[in-house]
Amino acid sequence: MKHDKIGSVMTTEVVRAGYGTPFKEVARLLADHRVSGLPVVDEDDQVIGVISETDLMMRQTHTPAGPYEANGRPWYERLTALTAGSRRRAAKARARTAGQLMTEPPVTVHADETIVEAARTMARRHVERLPVVDEEDRLVGIVTRRDLLRVFLRPDGEIRDEVVREVLVRTLWLAPRTVSVSVTEGVVTLNGHMERRSDTEIAVSMTRQIDGVVDVVDKLTYRLDDTRVQPEEQALHGVADNWLRGR
Repeated sequence: MKHDKIGSVMTTEVVRAGYGTPFKEVARLLADHRVSGLPVVDEDDQVIGVISETDLMMRQTHTPAGPYEANGRPWYERLTALTAGSRRRAAKARARTAGQLMTEPPVTVHADETIVEAARTMARRHVERLPVVDEEDRLVGIVTRRDLLRVFLRPDGEIRDEVVREVLVRTLWLAPRTVSVSVTEGVVTLNGHMERRSDTEIAVSMTRQIDGVVDVVDKLTYRLDDTRVQPEEQALHGVADNWLRGR
């Protein structure tokens, strides 16, 4: 089963900043191009960090404190109490360039990775966009959550053809009409009678993994529940199966 690659949905015209790009220029780039974040690259176009609107907001919401707080604690005591995260936020609040403002190391993906892999990376790292790099980590594109959602615009007929071709025929070696496959608004319904319960589970699991599938309705039945076969019985079945194949 082949998943669409990131290279097929990424944007190649990427708004970017250099390490020394001034703060105001970064803000202008975000506003003019109506994007909520951008990658920061070095002289070789390698991605060294990313900037989001949140990073800029830290600068706007920061209120410089005087040498003493309301509780009378001196500045050096407050400084030692700062966590690593607090120090990073304080540094961003004073940032004057993209290099000082960016978050590093950047979370990136490669163009030959699948859309599913990119979506998992976004969810796991809690980011809304991913710079796309080549083998030398040079910027070649960017992919956003909106780009990944395009996969759900696949026509129902195209999804159905892939289920039949990749799941039923190539994986389970079934005749195309053994199982009825219907797709409505990305929801796949599998209806039919199969030999083993394990095959029905494989069919449902693989169908869920196909790009563009929203959900799977399982109406499959089976003759043999092979998931309850004891280890000794499995061994006997294996010997018998091998003997039959050898005849």
